[in-house]
Parts: sequence; structure tokens; C-alpha cells
Amino acid sequence: MLNQNQTPLLDALKANAARPHAPFYTPGHKQGEGISQPLTDLLGKAVFRADLTELADLDNLFAPQGVIQEAQQLAAEAFGASQTWFLVNGSTCGVEAAILATCGTGDKIILPRNVHSSAIAGLILSGAIPIFLNPEYDPVLDIAHSITPHAVESALQQHPDAKAVLTVYPTYYGVCGNLSAIAHITHQYNIPLLVDEAHGAHFGFHPELPTPALAAGADLTVQSIHKVLGAMTQASMLHIQGNRIDGDRISKALQLVQSTSPSYLLLASLDAARQQMALHGKMLMSRTLQLADEARTRISEIPGLSVLEMPPLGESPDFVTLDKTRLTVTVSGLGLTGFEADEILDEKFAVTAEFASLQHLTLIISLGNTPADIEQLVQGFTTLAKEYRRTNLTLKSHLWHDLFTTQCHALCCSPREAFFAVSEILPLIETNKHICAEIVCPYPPGIPVLMPGEVITKSVLDYLQQIQAKGGFISGCNDTSLKTLKVVK
Repeated sequence: MLNQNQTPLLDALKANAARPHAPFYTPGHKQGEGISQPLTDLLGKAVFRADLTELADLDNLFAPQGVIQEAQQLAAEAFGASQTWFLVNGSTCGVEAAILATCGTGDKIILPRNVHSSAIAGLILSGAIPIFLNPEYDPVLDIAHSITPHAVESALQQHPDAKAVLTVYPTYYGVCGNLSAIAHITHQYNIPLLVDEAHGAHFGFHPELPTPALAAGADLTVQSIHKVLGAMTQASMLHIQGNRIDGDRISKALQLVQSTSPSYLLLASLDAARQQMALHGKMLMSRTLQLADEARTRISEIPGLSVLEMPPLGESPDFVTLDKTRLTVTVSGLGLTGFEADEILDEKFAVTAEFASLQHLTLIISLGNTPADIEQLVQGFTTLAKEYRRTNLTLKSHLWHDLFTTQCHALCCSPREAFFAVSEILPLIETNKHICAEIVCPYPPGIPVLMPGEVITKSVLDYLQQIQAKGGFISGCNDTSLKTLKVVK
């Protein structure tokens, strides 16, 4: 057992920041002396004194032998991994590296269609061929959940030459599928299970939270420590276990997608966040769950609102557990879209959600929230229901279902081929039946509706236009106003 009280990287950074010396190395601001006054006024000078580069005492992220290596070993033990890598380019680079390390050009990878855009970037970079599985769908809530073990098994029977399976656990709504069953099936083919666990870094620190991906049998998992724990934005981790993943290939892949000038502020925040959870994780998560339970109970009692709950045990193979710190509130019963409710809560009541969709608002309750936050949230929803209720809301029913379940997105070529193909920009109304050459996704949550290589269909265009008309934001594409799209020429 390692001493989880230690923070080797944080301690080394603190010592180097305080050491008197004449700096003739990057960054150019020289420990804050060259920072503009407005930025110093906002952040103070201490943070810039610690904004250092890869000095001798601070180790090297791509070839760690000192304090970074020690910090990563502590993190591996705390999160239940055999080996851990610190990430300064977010979970995005971790997902990309996972695909690059397991798949080459022309190799097949099985993954859900509602993956994050980082997985599509991984397909483009690697040249891998996606075998997409449609996620299971809740027609009442118009929410896509997880892929099922049966879907994975059927895909592997049809594509036994696949090099890996990738899944999302939990979804952006906090829904967790049967990961242990998926791992068991995947391992029967002796291939690795890769997990985008960006929103599940807290799972291993309280028994009332879902099972962590590694404990469920995943071979590799990527976690955004900044999303739900106490690290700085962009600070994430990649963990592996077992012998199905080559650690050297992960290291080499990360060198392709991580900055060669990593922020030590981000790295040190990972070290500190690990120590915090290793020492106090259960207490912090107990308090967080208590706050989440209070919010869930009180909001569910407000007329016109409902919250996402678990179905009866065993009823749904794609919805096995729910992260109770993730709160999804259905607001369509008030005659409002999620976008409208989000705007009202933010502008009128200073309550800001994680993201909005057509019918819902999703909120993250974490170790940083307070009882006062919960009170403000509940009061905001209470007033919203009383004073902003409308009598009618016209939404196309089963919109997500029509888009991803009824219609199977047809890939005419690999995402890599389409991304690098000769392209042209056409007016949106002229793109039907053309091959898309860019990533198009409402954001958040950053799940692509179109990706390079897919045939553009009328239902896709209708979906994007309705999202935009109702107040959503389209990202990833060249023209975010959605008047044009880039297509393969």
C-alpha cells in the first residue's frame, strides 16, 4: 500500500515556485512578472509563480521517472488501476489515444452511435472502421441510454475480427448499462473493452454509487477528474488493467495527442484531487449524495416537473444503475423546452445547469456544491413552475428515436477517408443524400448527429433545425449558423 497522504507532484511544484532564481526558460511571463495587470487582478500572482515548465525537479510527462511517475502510481492505486496516465488535454485525448493504441487503419471497432465527438476524432486519426450500435431508447422521455450486452454479442458474432469494443459509462444523463456483462462478452473474443467514463471518476469512492468501470471488468477507462471531482478543467486520467492493452502503445499514442508543454497547474491538480478522494472520498460523496437526494425529492414534488429515476430492478438491460448525483429534470410538463427553462433559470434565478435538451435540464451535483446551492436550485424550479408555465409546447415526438433508432446512419466510407476527401460547401437544403465531410453536433453534450462519411438525410436536417430553432447550439461544423454544410465532393 502506498501512502495516499503524499502529493509528490504538488509538493515539487510548490517548492520550485518558491525557489528564488533567475528564469531563462518558458513560459515567457517568468512566474508572473510578465502577466498583464488585468489578469493578475483576477487571479493573483501565486498561480503564475507555479505555472512552470518541465524543470529537472518536475519530471517529464512523456517519460516520467520522478514526481509525475510517483503521482501516477498513487492515482493508479486510488482508482483501482494497474497503470495510470495523467492527461492535460482532457478526456478527449484519452479516448483518442485508446482508439489509436488498439486500432489501425481498416481495423473494426464496435461502439455506440451516441459516442462523444472525441471518439469520432479517434476514428479519423486511426483510420479505424466503426461498427455502430444504436443505444436503447426511452420513448417516454425521448432519451437514449446505453447499448445492451445482447447488442454487443450480436455485433461480435457478425464481426469477430473487431479489435476492440468501446462504450460510454455513464451516459451524460448518469445512466449506467450492464458493463460487467459487456466486459464478459467482449473478453470471450479476447479483445479489450474501452470505456469512456468521463463522468464517472467518483464511482469508486462510495458504495451507493455505480460500480467503477475497472471493477466491472473494463480493460481501459478514461475519466474526467475535473468534471465531477476537484481537479482543474481539462485535467483527466487514463487507467488500464490486465494484459489486453499494451501500455507502451498507450504512451506512444498519448504523445501524438497531448501537448509537449503540459500545464503543471493541471498536473498538480490531479495529484491533489487524488489525495483528496483517497483520504476523504467517502465522506465527500456521502455529503454529495445527501444533497442530491434532497434536490431530487423536492423537485419531484413540484407540479409539472419530473426527474429521471431508475426503472424497476432487472426491467431494462440498458439501464442497470443511475448515478444519483446526476439530476435530469423534465420540464416539458410546464410547456417549456429545456432550452427556455435553462435560460430563465440562469438569467432570473442565477441557477446554471450543465446542459439543456428539448425536454430536459441536466444538472451535476458534486463535492463542490453546498446546501445553499440546493436551496437556490429548488426555489428556482419552484418559481419557474409557478410563474413561467405555458399552456402548449409543440415538439416532434420521439425525435431522438426517429434520428438514431429508426434510421441507421449509413457510412459510405470511413470517417478518415471522408474527413480528408476533397469537399465542398453547400446550402443546407441542398445537402440531402450527400456524404458529410465534417462533425456536426448539438453541444453540450457533444454527441455528433453527423460525422464524416455518413449520408445526410432529411431526418437529420430536420433534427438539427429543430434543435437550433428551440435554442440549442450546433458545434463542430464550419458554419455553426447551420446555413451550410461541408460535404464530400
